[in-house]
Amino acid sequence: MTINKRRGITMIILSAFCFAMMNVFIKLSGDLPVLQKSFFRNFVALIIALIVMRQEKVGFIVPKESRGWLFLRALFGTIGLIANYYAVDHLVLTDASMIQKLTPFFSMLASLWILKEKPARYQWLAMLVALVGMLFVVKPSFHNTQLFASCIALIGSMGAALAYTMVRRLSFTPIKGASIVFYFSLFSCVSVLPSMIIDFHVMTLPQLTYLLIAGLMAAGGQFSVTAAYQAAPAKDISIFDYSQVLFVGIFGYLLYQEVPDFWSLIGYVIIFATAYGMYRIGKRKAL
Repeated sequence: MTINKRRGITMIILSAFCFAMMNVFIKLSGDLPVLQKSFFRNFVALIIALIVMRQEKVGFIVPKESRGWLFLRALFGTIGLIANYYAVDHLVLTDASMIQKLTPFFSMLASLWILKEKPARYQWLAMLVALVGMLFVVKPSFHNTQLFASCIALIGSMGAALAYTMVRRLSFTPIKGASIVFYFSLFSCVSVLPSMIIDFHVMTLPQLTYLLIAGLMAAGGQFSVTAAYQAAPAKDISIFDYSQVLFVGIFGYLLYQEVPDFWSLIGYVIIFATAYGMYRIGKRKAL
């Protein structure tokens, strides 16, 4: 194993841990409005991105060819973030995280539509199988009291897929990565600010601390995942991102005694096996 690949694997696992801890601390912050949680999470990321921009001497002027794609990245990213936080508050943590991990499959559809990148046959098949696995986790039924939250989690996964596709599209323009994070965080803060002011809930010191830590974890996850994909190709390391579900499962059990039901576990196996199959086929085709 090369040094770069080892570094890539280490950083992708670190990012998975950071994002898992972000979800844990969001849930620990308790019964606060989702938009209020989103504001404080993004405010921390905004400050960190601003510091990075100053260190890298990145200006605030956005290149003309980047503006439309940057707006869409911020819009879909904000939708995905809010939906994910709602799901974390209303679902078993591992269910919310596994539905979120459908993002790579939705990204294939988004890339076909936006970037004209046509998936291979095995990728289409993998997406269909993953969607079957998703049904085991969501358990669509009028008797399922968590169906609405599961559907919101799916919207979050789709929003994230569109946002990541916009980031890839932005990579073909002159804008810097720190600027993308900064303007996404700024857009998210501004868009939820009116609602947060109208429906502001006074926070206890522990709640504020949990939200600030969640913001730090989110920023750590963003920078770690960026470093991971700079060090090694996605085909070599993407499968390790699913370690987030393991981390979330451990903390969900320790903190809330959450145990996924039998059908969810079947869905996890199907989705993870599909992702692993794509990973193996992708590596073989690259040889």
